Amino acid sequence: MSAEYAEPLIEIYADGACRGNPGPGGWGVVVLSAKGDQEMMGATGNTTNNRMELCAVLKGLLALSQPARVRVYTDSTYVCKGITEWIAEWKRRNWRTSGGRAVKNQDLWLALDEAQSHHEVEWQWVRGHAGNVGNERADGLANAAIDRWLANGATDSECAS
Repeated sequence: MSAEYAEPLIEIYADGACRGNPGPGGWGVVVLSAKGDQEMMGATGNTTNNRMELCAVLKGLLALSQPARVRVYTDSTYVCKGITEWIAEWKRRNWRTSGGRAVKNQDLWLALDEAQSHHEVEWQWVRGHAGNVGNERADGLANAAIDRWLANGATDSECAS
């Protein structure tokens, strides 16, 4: 996909966090665009870190109102390799791993694959907790979402709108 877009490159920093795995989890997203920065977060009570990482990138892409050129930063090799290397084979094998097992988190992978199809996306892995300002902001949001969820007994908002 190579097209003219309404604005220059949009950067998305996404991170997930979990207290216990499974356990209470949160996701955080920072969207940097010419129209201004946007921060989002959410949490749920019984999830895994991988689901929260997927929710974070999914919510970031779903926040874009029109097709765009996007660079997504994630510290999750699961997300980065999953979307750039593994997903084509999963789809070819009807959502089975090379060992014949069902792909975990298929619901989120399907949603992410659909969400990214509307954009020109570059996926960039970054080392977590290594001083990358955008990644640290996203991590802070994910953890704040867990704290808020635990303090308020909030209703689940895993990846829901």
